[in-house]
Amino acid sequence: MEKILDKLRYYNMGREQYRHCMGKIFLNNLYSLRQSNIVIIVLTFCFMFFPILIEKDISKVGIYLTTIAVALLLAVFANHKYNQFKQGQQVSNFYVYILTTVYFANIILFGIYIGVWVNPDKLAVSFMVFLISALFLFITPPLFELLLTLLAMAVFIVSTVLIKEPHNWILDIKNVLIATSATIFFNWHITMMRMVSVLNESKLEKENTIDELTQLKNRRDFMQTFQRRLSNYRSNDDWLCIAIMDIDFFKDYNDHYGHPQGDECLRAIGKVLNSMADLGIYAARVGGEEFALIWHEKDSAHIKKTVSRIQHIIHELQIPHEKSTVAAHITVSIGIHTVRSGTSDNIHILYDMADKALYTAKRSGRNRAVVHGEEIA
Repeated sequence: MEKILDKLRYYNMGREQYRHCMGKIFLNNLYSLRQSNIVIIVLTFCFMFFPILIEKDISKVGIYLTTIAVALLLAVFANHKYNQFKQGQQVSNFYVYILTTVYFANIILFGIYIGVWVNPDKLAVSFMVFLISALFLFITPPLFELLLTLLAMAVFIVSTVLIKEPHNWILDIKNVLIATSATIFFNWHITMMRMVSVLNESKLEKENTIDELTQLKNRRDFMQTFQRRLSNYRSNDDWLCIAIMDIDFFKDYNDHYGHPQGDECLRAIGKVLNSMADLGIYAARVGGEEFALIWHEKDSAHIKKTVSRIQHIIHELQIPHEKSTVAAHITVSIGIHTVRSGTSDNIHILYDMADKALYTAKRSGRNRAVVHGEEIA
């Protein structure tokens, strides 16, 4: 049973990939919510003139106005969340689920009103159309979509039995079963195609943000990630750490050993920094022999331990460097700047502070790390 549920929830693509895709898709869902509710407002407003001018039915007008009011509120709120998302602010998926549910309920209840309450002697064709098309613009988890569709079907069947004559029950129930099956089938395949499309886009983006030589992230991805880390942090992330690392006398290394050997050195350093991902450290190659690292620390006392570990692992590589004046092997200089999470959002100032710390490390003799001007042994 658990395997079946996982298949329904995650399309066999893995939980992390699924969540990554849904995170991107939810932005489109917010946009779709905004646009579709505007369409509902316009269409309902146009149809409202018939009961006003022809039927003189105030109760119908009230139903139409209620539908318009709900759609208007949804459009405004979806637009607000969409703008927050575009500005880089974190928008909880919970809001998207709530907005989608209210939107669907508004459409379905209006469809039941038109197909059952207003026309009890006719087949509820309009409701079938509403049911099939209501979720076409959205990409939602299949279990969530299945639940909404089955609830809509149940409410419709109960309303039909209570309001309509028995001779209309069989046809209406048969039609709603067909419409429900069509909704689930088409939305499932549309969602699958959209998920695969986003996954392929993500793979292309990943390829475009990877430094081919070291397999680390490149400078463009570093700047984007740095901005996200400044804006989106957990409550227990007390300190944000930014480190700039430079290989000591790398030009001399290249001149002496040749560029192919220099590339091998960069690959070895890249492998070390990639392994730091297990500690929550993001690493990127931002220049020829220059690297940048970002991570969060709960306790500022751990910062020096983390940096010392990086230095120690690179030291253990024991890559020979005859032209270095500080050691017989490859060494690195590191400048680190730390800031309380949430107290700054200027990536250029923070990067510059770490770069100045790196300059201090180099000026002090290289093969060392400096945090805020204080050298790490």
